[in-house]
Amino acid sequence: MSEKQPFWKTTALEHMTAEQWESLCDGCGLCCLNKLEDADTGDIHYTRAACKYLDIGACRCKDYENRTENVPDCIDLTPQRMRRLHWLPGTCAYRLVAEDRDLAWWHPLVSGDPGTVHQAGISVRGRVVSEEGAEDLEDYLIKWAKAGGPVRRRPKKRYAED
Repeated sequence: MSEKQPFWKTTALEHMTAEQWESLCDGCGLCCLNKLEDADTGDIHYTRAACKYLDIGACRCKDYENRTENVPDCIDLTPQRMRRLHWLPGTCAYRLVAEDRDLAWWHPLVSGDPGTVHQAGISVRGRVVSEEGAEDLEDYLIKWAKAGGPVRRRPKKRYAED
């Protein structure tokens, strides 16, 4: 008897339901960091200055429904755009699925726990500031975000003693 494969392994991004699409977001907040583009090379450099609408503790947008109106340069992630958005971190589920790769153990769809993205050290929780206090974004450049942060190993399972 074969086990049913999860939707992200069997459904192309373009064919996912809205609910499936939204569930791919792991809640890391990395896409909400301000980024600078090198005019000469086109390289994207992440900063630790997050969009003012990012709830830094929850790693979720404070006004998700109106995000593109609130922040005109906020990118609305869509299946059609995914194959062109090379600035997304290597841990991003949208990017992983677009590249036919699997989700990591800490992704909430795999772990069943939205907290594992934080436990694994992937999210921006505790590592960023709001853009509201950041004057010169070049002073906030970081390297860890593009890779997705320092990934912690999966916690060992603990078994109850009999």
